[in-house]
Amino acid sequence: MSESKAFDWRSFLLRWSEEWADSLPEDEVLGEDEQGARQARWLGLPPAPEERIAAMEERLGRRMPSSYREFLSVSDGWRHAGGFVWLLAGTRDASWHEDASGLGASFEEYLEEDAGPEERREVEIWRRGLQLDVTSDATYVLMDPEDADEDGEWAVYTWASWRAAPPERHANFREFMREMHREFHRLRSRDGEGEPAFANDTTRELDARVEEARLEALRGGWERALAALDEAREYGRPSATGLGDQIRRLLGQSHSVDFEDLVTDPRYAGELLPPLVAEHAAHARDDSTLRFHLRGADEALVARAHATLDQVRNGTYRYAPAGPFGEAVERARELARWGEGDEAWRTLRNALPLWEPLGPHHLAPLGWVGDPLLGPLLTPERGRELLSTPRAGQAGAAPDETPDLDPPGLAWLAEPDRGGDRTSYRFVLVEGVEPRELPGRLAREKGNDGEDAPGNAGRDANRAEPAEPGTGGPNRAGDPNEAGAGAELSAPLTAWEARRGSLLGRREFSSYDDRALMAVGRAGGRWSFAFDGDPAPFDGRRFVSPAPGAGAGTRAVVVWCGLRARHGKPFFHLSVAREGAEEYAFTFADGEVRRSGEIPEALYPDRFFGDGDGGAEAERPLLEALAAEFGARLPRHAIVNGRLHTLTTRSWTRPPGEGEGYMTIWTDANVPRNGGDGWRVGRRPS
Repeated sequence: MSESKAFDWRSFLLRWSEEWADSLPEDEVLGEDEQGARQARWLGLPPAPEERIAAMEERLGRRMPSSYREFLSVSDGWRHAGGFVWLLAGTRDASWHEDASGLGASFEEYLEEDAGPEERREVEIWRRGLQLDVTSDATYVLMDPEDADEDGEWAVYTWASWRAAPPERHANFREFMREMHREFHRLRSRDGEGEPAFANDTTRELDARVEEARLEALRGGWERALAALDEAREYGRPSATGLGDQIRRLLGQSHSVDFEDLVTDPRYAGELLPPLVAEHAAHARDDSTLRFHLRGADEALVARAHATLDQVRNGTYRYAPAGPFGEAVERARELARWGEGDEAWRTLRNALPLWEPLGPHHLAPLGWVGDPLLGPLLTPERGRELLSTPRAGQAGAAPDETPDLDPPGLAWLAEPDRGGDRTSYRFVLVEGVEPRELPGRLAREKGNDGEDAPGNAGRDANRAEPAEPGTGGPNRAGDPNEAGAGAELSAPLTAWEARRGSLLGRREFSSYDDRALMAVGRAGGRWSFAFDGDPAPFDGRRFVSPAPGAGAGTRAVVVWCGLRARHGKPFFHLSVAREGAEEYAFTFADGEVRRSGEIPEALYPDRFFGDGDGGAEAERPLLEALAAEFGARLPRHAIVNGRLHTLTTRSWTRPPGEGEGYMTIWTDANVPRNGGDGWRVGRRPS
């Protein structure tokens, strides 16, 4: 038996009619027809006998689809189909539209020559559709006989000029009427002043499903919960959207997620505002639109939202829930700030059973999504793992763990990135030191004369303490290169923010030196790293490896790879220092290998650059050999998608020698030197 024949039209229409009658205020003034419908508790009309349906079909020249025929046999027309169609046609009023509105011709004017079937249907339905709206609020309802399924059911299209959208399709007349019943519920669920509470068997049944869905979500059954919540949302049930949006946001569905009425509840604002404003900060151009997502909020909450938005934008927002879960969040943040994203995620995930909701409509921790360090840890796969984990005292099976985002070792650097930008890179590995100590080994310091003073690797490196988001001080996010004025780290920044900050306000560019802007973190084992994914061109004549300075009292490794460089010939450099002195090194450039020291067999350059050959094919084997030799890795996700502290190093090139020239370029033509063309060639004096 088909679903259409199994559908109980009379019970469905009777329930709708009774819900409509009970939702009307006692003193509401109704027309004679509506007053009669209220008293009869019936929105329909008398049923149409078979002969009347057959006569209509003869008049129209087509047999009607089954769902519409069955409806007519129960009610020959319908009042208040949703909120905007006041009378729906029965056997007497249904007629072919034949573009009486002129909308078909209007749609055709904007039709592209290469328009597909869907766009062309939007034109043709006005010419071939059967019009079912009799009286409405500028809303058309048409059945399309040419858009039929295997059961002969015609699709129903609705369109309203004020909706600013293409015609909305419903699979058949039955689904159209069910949607109109849901629309009636959505509109009536917004209780107005003086109106009776909108409560009936349908709302009570749906609210019970919402409560069960809430508990099911906390048990880890988010898929079943979301299906139930989405059904309740279609009927406008309170909290169904806010609960469902929490699930959708953790699945990565950030568009059109605003947590509806829950975000304006002070109990939940601290958890729901951060992900909401983070999405706004990433995509919105006008902050006035933020209030649209805060409908019904008082001025205090709106001010709180804008304050949180400012924190998210400048990188100072810090997710800090209470209790044992909050302690785990702090540990996770400390791991994430040094690039240990996978371990940070495991810390959050393992603490989930300790998480406590802020109220009955809180399904999962959400505030961390807006945290500049923790937010980048979220992926749809991790969101599903979080949602599948029982929490808030509910029992259930633990989900399978998602794979780590960071591949082991270094070989991922040989893979093309999404934008194809990473064709050259360099990094420093230092053994047995924490990342916060790297400025003392790599960063430039300014002497009294303002020129670069040699770094003192033997000084107390721990005084180079990085600034954390939210702590204030000179190393605030957005001003990354204040670290360059001394041996300090910036606040955690994305690669784009760090690069943009390094150029902000800078007017002079010189080939005299090569001070690298590098992200820092932990590199597995006992190693720390500094990484530059956008280095200056390699100058083999003046290059000075930072390995000896970085390796004072320990071991340091420097790698600079340009085997896929777009401009110039491929090159590769490796140098290793121990106790402040170079142990071994080799450089491949111009088809030749220059080497020094006793190079381990696993890293011997002839294995990779035999007979002077070399290029992109040597990159992966080299990186695999380096990872095996030193047991180090670089965190791909943090480097590419996350935030890391940065430092500006001392120059990787020596000063120009006697008679060697260099170029300086100024970007401000109003303050040129030696003329007005904005550039000058310098030469070291004899």
